[in-house]
Amino acid sequence: MRPELLSELRSGDAQWILRAGRLLAEDGERSAGLLKTSAYQQLCDLAHEQLSELANIAPDKLRAQLEQLLLLDGVPVGLQWLYDSGALSQLLPELHATVNFSQEAGRRHKDVWEHTKQVVWQAPPRPMVRWSALLHDIGKVKTRAFTPDGKVTFHRHSEVGARMFDDIGRRFQFERGSHRSLRFLILHHLRPNAYLPSWTDSAVRRFAKEIGPQLPDLLDLSRADITSRRPGRRQQGLSNIDTLSQRVDHIRSEDAIIPPLPSGIGDAIMAKFRMPPSKLIGDLKRELLTKIDAGEIEARMDSEYYLPFVEQMLAARSDVPRLCCE
Repeated sequence: MRPELLSELRSGDAQWILRAGRLLAEDGERSAGLLKTSAYQQLCDLAHEQLSELANIAPDKLRAQLEQLLLLDGVPVGLQWLYDSGALSQLLPELHATVNFSQEAGRRHKDVWEHTKQVVWQAPPRPMVRWSALLHDIGKVKTRAFTPDGKVTFHRHSEVGARMFDDIGRRFQFERGSHRSLRFLILHHLRPNAYLPSWTDSAVRRFAKEIGPQLPDLLDLSRADITSRRPGRRQQGLSNIDTLSQRVDHIRSEDAIIPPLPSGIGDAIMAKFRMPPSKLIGDLKRELLTKIDAGEIEARMDSEYYLPFVEQMLAARSDVPRLCCE
């Protein structure tokens, strides 16, 4: 972006600060060279003069401006402008706190802020994924601890970050559905990376069920969160998530063709325990499915396999089923 074009952005409305970030992000690599110029520094000084006026802008307008910036290919440059201009400290102090906050002593590329910019850039340009990428590590500032051997830990940073997002969500007036989705993604952003090939089909099925419709966004966020400079490690992490995604798709396809429970299980229960058709039969089948999801029993077995478990379930009930007349 030409320095003179940036200068023209200044107006009585402090929104120009966010518009400048968007324009810098639109120019991407060409704008990166501008960040070290005197013209850029002058623009930063102008922005600092109007920072307090950002508080007068409606939250939905601020959110819209930030989202436009987040969805651009040159988003790292735009985000750096938010920091350099002072806007980041005003709008997202939780994120501003991650600047120069190291994840590993003496390793600059492990700076949480630098990591975050890369994650946002690597994430697919969809609002929920980019917003969650921007905020996924804000909990690290409050959870950093050092072990006796000098290593750094961030235990439960995803949970802390999710709670911190509640304030951010209210501040920017995210609508309820978006708030819940972003909180969910921040809370669970580490889970796909914990996948191991040793997971059983039941474990994969349970994971997919717990994540629900957020699964595509969560997998994309987890892929973007892999920023290792070691090509082998990065490829291994991406391959691991791809394998998890493929297993979820395969199991869902199998379940659609061959359900986890045999089609005649209801009749088998009624015949074995002399029970009439009732809501109880449906409850027992749902309980069997829950046990399958939990990995307690196998899926796609003959009806006879499930009857001993049904007997245990009935014995644990306080309401004794009414028997059919012989």
